Amino acid sequence: MPVPPSDAALLARARRVARQLQRGGQRLATAESCTGGLIAKTLTDLAGSSTWFECGWVTYSNRAKQTELGVGEGVLARHGAVSEQVARAMARGALVTAGVEQAVAVTGVAGPGGGSALKPIGTVWIAWARRRAGAVRVTARLHHFAGDREAVRRRTAAAALDGLLEA
Repeated sequence: MPVPPSDAALLARARRVARQLQRGGQRLATAESCTGGLIAKTLTDLAGSSTWFECGWVTYSNRAKQTELGVGEGVLARHGAVSEQVARAMARGALVTAGVEQAVAVTGVAGPGGGSALKPIGTVWIAWARRRAGAVRVTARLHHFAGDREAVRRRTAAAALDGLLEA
């Protein structure tokens, strides 16, 4: 099994995200559950991040997802917190609430507990929301990351940043 991304590897991705956002004159918001703020922390470790990073939410509970990001109670009840629908709603909520051009959201099962047969440890949904010409576009991707809690969190952060670079 490959080694999870190091701090240096995450920072290298964050620098590329920063350059891309600055070139486009765009700002970013994050909405995190299973990563507990790791994505926002990595991004704001960069000097000057206040010019392109607007804000981040750590919405670990369902209640926080509802009150902070506008995720519907019915969506959570029907699909569960670790789902494409919730990741998309989190990303859209962060984008709209922060009034930014890009947002990324993550929700998953980092472990060591909490997994199930349908959503085992390492199951993570990542969603990216982008605003262009007034229209909001949200994409999402399912991942199954191997490793312990820290490895899942680091792999999630790396994949979230990589997705921002694909825009």
